[in-house]
Amino acid sequence: MPRARPPSLVLPPAGALPLGAPLAYSGALLSGLLYWLAFAGMDVWPLAFVAWVPLVVAMQRQTPRRAAALGWLAGVTMNVFGFFWLQDMLRTFSGFPAPVCFLFVLVVCAYQGGRIALMGWLYGRASARGWPAALVFAAAFAVSELAYPLLFPWYYAATVHQVPLLTQTADLGGPILVGLVLVGFNLAVAEPIVARLERRRPALAVVAAGVLALALGSGYGALRMRAVDAAARAAPASTVGVVQANMGLMEKRASVDEGLQRHLRLSAELERTSKVDFLVWSETSAMRPVREDDYRQELLAGVGRRIGAPAIFGAVVYQRVPDEREVVLHNTAISSDERGAVTGRYDKQYLLMFGEYLPFGDSLPVLYKWSPNSGHFSPGTSLEPLELDVGGQAHRVTTLICYEDILPEFTNDAVRHGDPELLVNMTNDAWFGDTSEPWEHLALAQLRAVEHRRFLVRGTNSGVSAVVDPVGRVVAHTATFRTDALAVPIRWMRSRTVYERTGDWPWLLAGVALAVASFRRRAARALPS
Repeated sequence: MPRARPPSLVLPPAGALPLGAPLAYSGALLSGLLYWLAFAGMDVWPLAFVAWVPLVVAMQRQTPRRAAALGWLAGVTMNVFGFFWLQDMLRTFSGFPAPVCFLFVLVVCAYQGGRIALMGWLYGRASARGWPAALVFAAAFAVSELAYPLLFPWYYAATVHQVPLLTQTADLGGPILVGLVLVGFNLAVAEPIVARLERRRPALAVVAAGVLALALGSGYGALRMRAVDAAARAAPASTVGVVQANMGLMEKRASVDEGLQRHLRLSAELERTSKVDFLVWSETSAMRPVREDDYRQELLAGVGRRIGAPAIFGAVVYQRVPDEREVVLHNTAISSDERGAVTGRYDKQYLLMFGEYLPFGDSLPVLYKWSPNSGHFSPGTSLEPLELDVGGQAHRVTTLICYEDILPEFTNDAVRHGDPELLVNMTNDAWFGDTSEPWEHLALAQLRAVEHRRFLVRGTNSGVSAVVDPVGRVVAHTATFRTDALAVPIRWMRSRTVYERTGDWPWLLAGVALAVASFRRRAARALPS
């Protein structure tokens, strides 16, 4: 007699919703895997159109608690695979044994997975109260991307970073709007499956809305790319030299002058072989710390004059303080002219956890003894742009250090404040090793160029150094962990986009509406007499 299949593996008959736990959690797990495969680093971007479908089906008619658990599983799965590089980073900076670091990785991924758990809980609450399921899912997605605080931020929009046609709506609503267009199509794909399981006809409005969102987003993308490309061709041009010295993470600390010598040598070679108008170096490229009181003189003598061209480079500026810290450090960007005179300074505001500070480290100084490789920096406070003199013309440049370039709200504030003609990011991603992280970082940063319709120049220590144009195309880039230099034309551009003006206010309003829907039952429609 043939063996019966276990009941948990038998597909439910039509009308059998919600799915039982085995199938529902399998769907959530599958969505997490598809999300990871679609994301930057793996780059199977067509999966972005279906990655949410298993989770949408699994969440149908579930309790808020079950929906949150399903979302959490999908989020943890995506994070464990997508953020595997955290293991080596934690080992490098903490000095803890590998098993302890792996435990920390799991804790971080469990917390980060809470973003999609929040989405699931909001969806479960509001849909159970009679609000349209597809609309609630889209709103819950937007709110979770906006409101959930992450240690290592990411956005679903980065799954299509290779397809500029699909990212142009970022100048209207930032990365959340780009993600919503993709989610809308996922809902359109999921609707016939859900309808089949519920023994009803598919809601044509849901299918049409998802398809229309993708069509309108693509059409807008085609029109905007054509218009922005025309504006770029009419804007003043310069050639930027981007230098990637490829210093080892601990090598930078052990030999503080070697990085400077490499940058100077590569810059001289680049100026001999290509006509560059200004240079961009990486984060902390002038590694030897300089005093706050006379940093202009020290940098003038030690770096700016030796470059011999207008430049933006990274430095470490310190100030002695009369408390237990003894010294306050700043991760700083400096601009200088061709004579070496310092023309601007920006101190990094968003510090990297573990790399530049330890949570609760100022309250519990012993943490820095336990984690001796962690930095002890202090954040800056000013959003003033750097002033760069190129060919006798002064240009305003908003500079973002390290992962500040993946923070859309912060970048929005900086651009609104500074009204720059160029965005520059200087980064050192060496601590993540030769993994997918540098490519994920670049993919997330590309959206800043689209949101503000400016060129973005990224100078990194170990890659990926790149130039991104105002429609999000990567014009040129280096490989990771190679010594290299690029000479790339850029355009000086200014623009006021809708997103720059409104920021995330539409998504905040969506959050308020969803909060109301989560606790208020939708009024039943009266039947016609």
